[in-house]
Amino acid sequence: MEISTGKTSRIEVVDSLRGFAIMAILLVHNVDHFFFPEFPTHSPHWLTILDQLSVKIIFTLFSGKTYAIFTMLFGFTFYIQHNNQKKKGKDFGYRFLWRMALLAVFAVLNAAFFPAGDVLMLFVYVSLVLFICRNWPDRAVLVFIIVLLLQPVEWIHFILSRFNPAYQLPDFGAVSLHQQVVENTKNGSFLDFIRVNVTLGQKVSLMWALGSGRFLQAAGLFLLGFYIGRKQFFINTPDNLRFWKRVLIISSVSFILFNIIKKLLLQSDPMAQQTVGLIFDIWYKLALTFVLIASFVLLYEKRFFRKRLSGLRFYGKMSLTNYVSQSIFGALIYFPIGLYLAPYCGRTFSLAIGIAVFSLQMMFSRFWLGKHKQGPLEGIWHKWTWINS
Repeated sequence: MEISTGKTSRIEVVDSLRGFAIMAILLVHNVDHFFFPEFPTHSPHWLTILDQLSVKIIFTLFSGKTYAIFTMLFGFTFYIQHNNQKKKGKDFGYRFLWRMALLAVFAVLNAAFFPAGDVLMLFVYVSLVLFICRNWPDRAVLVFIIVLLLQPVEWIHFILSRFNPAYQLPDFGAVSLHQQVVENTKNGSFLDFIRVNVTLGQKVSLMWALGSGRFLQAAGLFLLGFYIGRKQFFINTPDNLRFWKRVLIISSVSFILFNIIKKLLLQSDPMAQQTVGLIFDIWYKLALTFVLIASFVLLYEKRFFRKRLSGLRFYGKMSLTNYVSQSIFGALIYFPIGLYLAPYCGRTFSLAIGIAVFSLQMMFSRFWLGKHKQGPLEGIWHKWTWINS
């Protein structure tokens, strides 16, 4: 399958898009010190202004958006694997469940070095929706996607609060638990750091996801990637290019509209802010996500853009390896178990560190894939996925 008249395959644009998402996640995590809230207490005024600008740009462009791209492409990858087995007359579903059990192992490895920040375990739990819906007809999948992305739980909370002014949202305790994880990161031993991260830290991540609508959003994005794979929207055809142009226009207008509504909701009562306000914040970020995706896909057809960013495909092919190693780099750079540079690195300097880490990972990805078909963790995951097959 070709996505352009040249040598660019559809896998290349998907891998490049995935690489872009992993790179952006790395930059967000560095600017935020991997959820470790220690920063310099005194900085020159010019550097403070620059730090504020760095945060605003990185978080506005990438925070919550590139995670959504990464999540959606997870569903797309499932479609590729499921469809390849379907052509052979086999059902990939049960093999996929085993594959997710293996992903849980990588999730624990990632969580060990990323206090309260692992998203892979969320993927393990939510991936069940792909198993359930793998043989559903397109229309049923699309309807379910819409229902999930509408965030029905938050709407139920809002409606109940209108009938009962004393109604309270469930408190999953993520904030207080995260404070315990941060305290352990500051003062615990290396073994305490690992133990608390893979237990309490994982709980914090999942509780935060429950309270922020991430479970339903991830399920919807998984299925959306699966649906996009079925419809083959990444293949370069005139119809598909028109489709992505429409996506760009609609998502751009929606992004502006949702942002306005989100700001208006800040003037409403606290319950409305925490429910409907959260919904429109999610939709606002999702709209910007599709601005990024559509822009990337359309620009990737331009030789000048593809020539400069096609190297991201190496980074994207090793997404699991690069994602997990980011957490290890972050722990060794910012936390007390390593160099403990967090109190000395402002946002701008941390962004520069993130770019440096990305450059090192990119060079390693090119080197490794020059000698191997898959990244180190990807190779292990693939080998054990198909054990006894």
